[in-house]
Amino acid sequence: MRYRYFHSKVGPLMLAGNTKLEFIHFPVCGKKKMPEIGWIEDNSIFQEAVFQLTEYFEGRLRQFSLDLQPNGTDFQKTVWQALVTIPYGTTATYADIAEQINNPKAFRAVGLANRSNPIPIIIPCHRVIGKNGKLTGFAGGLDIKQALLDLENV
Repeated sequence: MRYRYFHSKVGPLMLAGNTKLEFIHFPVCGKKKMPEIGWIEDNSIFQEAVFQLTEYFEGRLRQFSLDLQPNGTDFQKTVWQALVTIPYGTTATYADIAEQINNPKAFRAVGLANRSNPIPIIIPCHRVIGKNGKLTGFAGGLDIKQALLDLENV
């Protein structure tokens, strides 16, 4: 696995994958996430992802167009495909996503799939909120989720 860091407005993000982007990891306690044993740092990879993330954080990009390789179950991949349809600057609930994938009772499973999203920001799990309109769990923490929503003026 190869990786590189991207210094974003929410802290150092680790981008990792083999030939395609497979993971984005948020900082841990404000510090860079450390790579796993055997991973190789390579700052020449994922240049288009870095460019698009830069544009996103500068407010110039609203929709990503990258070749991704998120690893997960078929159900998770279905949920993640639904997440990318949530427009920039809007939010959806777990129930909305469950309805969208034609499985309206699966809102809890949608929440678990959302939580397992390996490529946050680009697959915008931060745009999913609780039915009551409140922020719910997020891998990067609720402060980063709020910062991403604020960036999108939600």
